[in-house]
Amino acid sequence: MLDRRTLLAAAAATAAGPALAKVTRPNPQFPANFLWGAATAAHQVEGNNVNSDVWAMEHAKPSVYVEPSGDAANSFALWRTDLDLVSNMGLNSYRFSLEWARIEPEPGQFSIAMLDHYKAMIEGCRERGLTPLVTFNHFTTPIWFAAQGGWSNPQSPALFARFCERAARHLAGPIGYATTLNEPNLSGLLNIVLPHGIGDKLMDADRAMGAAAARAHGVPKFIPGNALWIEDVPAVTANLQAAHKAGRDAIKSIRPDLPVGVSLAIIDDQAVGRNSLRDAMRAKLYDGWLRAARNDDFVGVQNYERAQWTDQGKLGMPKGAETNDVGSEVYAPSLAGAVRYAHQIAQVPVIVTEHGINSADDAKRVRLIPAALAELKIAMDDGVSVKGYMHWSLIDNFEWVFGYKPQFGLHSLDRTTFKRTPKPSAAIFGDIARRNSL
Repeated sequence: MLDRRTLLAAAAATAAGPALAKVTRPNPQFPANFLWGAATAAHQVEGNNVNSDVWAMEHAKPSVYVEPSGDAANSFALWRTDLDLVSNMGLNSYRFSLEWARIEPEPGQFSIAMLDHYKAMIEGCRERGLTPLVTFNHFTTPIWFAAQGGWSNPQSPALFARFCERAARHLAGPIGYATTLNEPNLSGLLNIVLPHGIGDKLMDADRAMGAAAARAHGVPKFIPGNALWIEDVPAVTANLQAAHKAGRDAIKSIRPDLPVGVSLAIIDDQAVGRNSLRDAMRAKLYDGWLRAARNDDFVGVQNYERAQWTDQGKLGMPKGAETNDVGSEVYAPSLAGAVRYAHQIAQVPVIVTEHGINSADDAKRVRLIPAALAELKIAMDDGVSVKGYMHWSLIDNFEWVFGYKPQFGLHSLDRTTFKRTPKPSAAIFGDIARRNSL
């Protein structure tokens, strides 16, 4: 199980030009009812998610996780505190995920108590004037699901649809927007965008960890929801696309007017020179999913970097570029580039469901947010339909195999007391949201 946003950021190839390029100032006012939010994912903040496939992988021997998630940010208990952080910033929406492993800990066994927990969170958003954007599955799946082969199981779309229908029946009423899956387009394909050699090494380690988990659970295959190594990528991709459609239809069967989409990881791929590989990479990584999203109400775009493709591969980072904590370029226009492309292919409105930076130096975040939003607003002024922007992340949290070292949060986290402390970037972002204007 790998942290895709950190791996992709570390691998991002970049072009010449300043990191935070100066842009022509757009019309500063965003549309009425624009969604300004922050994002989290259940396993990364809740803590002690013991029925999850990731928990199993964290404790496998060998494991590529540098540390277990443990208590995480204790958000399962402190969700009201988190909602207050969002509200106090001046935001009007919050993206978070349901934890399938809590709601359905055994096949067909649904926990009313856990459904009530998420219902209270959704209602808590509404009480604070926040529009809840709920992800039904953010990577993690129940241990029993992974032990049945995960998304390689031909029954996986039906199993996911059953979960979505049951969860929607309990929860859908007050939800503002829903996404089925998080970044399914990169399943089994992440090594394509990693530097030569790194992808193979990580895939070998991930494969060994999965084999160890399979032995521990006495099954032939243990395939977690966020696996890097996948034996049959076409089959998993087909099942994920079928699961998205079945999940969307299940949610819509309960509440037909609820806007439903899928969140996709999209690099701002740029073509350099003749016979660039860019279009071939786009075809492999996004196009099938973006075409599928034409049947959705919106598409979620998650962007952290750009890549420039020649006819030979990716270009390196420009000299003197500002970098994040894994040494890749901070390039503010990448978000708008990814959004323009997604909207062109999907032909439905876009919600930015993730965007941010891994940096312990919050000054970089302070510079990135308004610069990226200025470029995004230019795209909107050019006719690209964008309904909202969710910053990753509300708080520093558990970043998958990299543990707690990466810092994406608008708030820092004391892992002993669980105190959340706003960073200067929280005020910068909040001011933009309150004004609904740059």
